[in-house]
Amino acid sequence: MAKYEVLPEQLLYEGTVTEANFFTPAPAAEPLIVATHTAQWWHKLQTLSLSPSEERRTGFPLSAGLVAREVTILQGTVRAADFARQFGLAMNIAGGTHHAFTDRGEGFCLLNDVAVAARYLLDHHGLTKILIVDLDVHQGNGTAQIFANEPRVFTFSMHGHHNYPLHKEQSDLDVPLPTGTDDTAYLALLRHHLPRLMDQVQPQFVFFIAGVDVLATDKLGKLALTRAGCRTRDREVLATCRRHGVPVVVSMGGGYSPRLADIVEAHANTFRLGQELFF
Repeated sequence: MAKYEVLPEQLLYEGTVTEANFFTPAPAAEPLIVATHTAQWWHKLQTLSLSPSEERRTGFPLSAGLVAREVTILQGTVRAADFARQFGLAMNIAGGTHHAFTDRGEGFCLLNDVAVAARYLLDHHGLTKILIVDLDVHQGNGTAQIFANEPRVFTFSMHGHHNYPLHKEQSDLDVPLPTGTDDTAYLALLRHHLPRLMDQVQPQFVFFIAGVDVLATDKLGKLALTRAGCRTRDREVLATCRRHGVPVVVSMGGGYSPRLADIVEAHANTFRLGQELFF
């Protein structure tokens, strides 16, 4: 999508970041991937041997380039986790591939970057409590399935009740939202749930999927947030993490407004807030 090229250009142009703020990840190593995804699913991706129905479920024509892209995005979120542990906040300009399950892909997602990065922190850094805050308009069904039996990871998803996927998995906390939910109603729910979860879960680390497909302009979403409301949403999450002293990684998630400027500006707000609140 064009937003992945335009967004960093916009952030550099306006001075929110400099070239020194960017990192370029290498492809993720196989052990990292199969610690979360099944070896069989990874083999199918490597050998481009998905069945027609498996390929249709992903929404993409499968190619070696597509797999390489997903593996690189995944490693970006893993590296961001290390940077966040050092600096408090790090962001992946892409990511948020939350429809990828342990053994299959769905909804434009082949591998689950946030789940793999969370598993990396559990396995390699000894973390015992991670909170995933998924505020994309679509439920993080793959993430919910991956961590269904993992008490060290708490999955929280606020999403459109009538949005894809038709069949929802069970997160640790799901907040399904009526079609047309606006800024006021959305932010009231977020302000109710997030502080309580920080106290209840007491996370050592937070992953935040900051999809801007919650905008009223989004062609795939059914909520009605304004750009200002989306920005306030991001401030609530980032400021809460900052206040609690909890490192946070942000993955951008979805955004499908017809005007590219609406998508890029909403995503850019997330980076601007990160710079303001953490640096």
